[in-house]
Amino acid sequence: MPYNHPRIKDDGSVLVLQHPSNPTSSLSWTSPNEVATAVPDCKLPEELNGIALTSWTNYPATPDAWSAVDGQLAFDEPPFNKPLKKAAAAGVVVQEKDGRVWLVSPSNRFGGYATTFPKGRIEDGVSPQATAIREAFEEAGLKVKITGFLADSERTQTYTRYYLAQRIGGTPSAMGWESQAVHLVPRADLGTFLHHKNDKPLLAAILSMAPINAAYPRSITMTLGASDSALSSPHALRSKL
Repeated sequence: MPYNHPRIKDDGSVLVLQHPSNPTSSLSWTSPNEVATAVPDCKLPEELNGIALTSWTNYPATPDAWSAVDGQLAFDEPPFNKPLKKAAAAGVVVQEKDGRVWLVSPSNRFGGYATTFPKGRIEDGVSPQATAIREAFEEAGLKVKITGFLADSERTQTYTRYYLAQRIGGTPSAMGWESQAVHLVPRADLGTFLHHKNDKPLLAAILSMAPINAAYPRSITMTLGASDSALSSPHALRSKL
């Protein structure tokens, strides 16, 4: 049954979810081998892996404030060689301490994605890292810190830098209007959620890494191009995204 998203869109209109998602039980959040799903304003445990699940209320409200947001990492990033006709974007793969990975379900399968990673365009002079942190909050309700670089991905309209990150606060029940559900997914189950061809190379990059409880944080350097579809080496991904 259609349902009005509790968050108002940026233009002030109401978003009607045609096929709303359903939350999982509270027990799913405490088991690292289970998929846990949150929907807007659902009831969740008070904490997860020792970190409170509470709304990030003092989040930045302006581009300048986002540019200075905490959680950015000083490290030697590879060059961001964006093709001339592509818009610059940044995304984030957020790893939970128990080894699971955070995913979002775009409202009404926007862009043809049932489930994907938080991502958005780099605008108003905000850095790629700050953009990734902002998108994790706006799309998943999470407050995160960057822990490394994952890959650059040439997608249909954007050239996107994906970072690795860890949750340090926030709550998925506070997701914005762009998402109708947020999922916490074991690594072994990521392939059952990431169906879109654009996300397959990112999935391969994630699975090529050691589990979070084996080596963390970790940064790997990969480039996702626009011509091929297979992983050609541990450090060069080629796929049309």
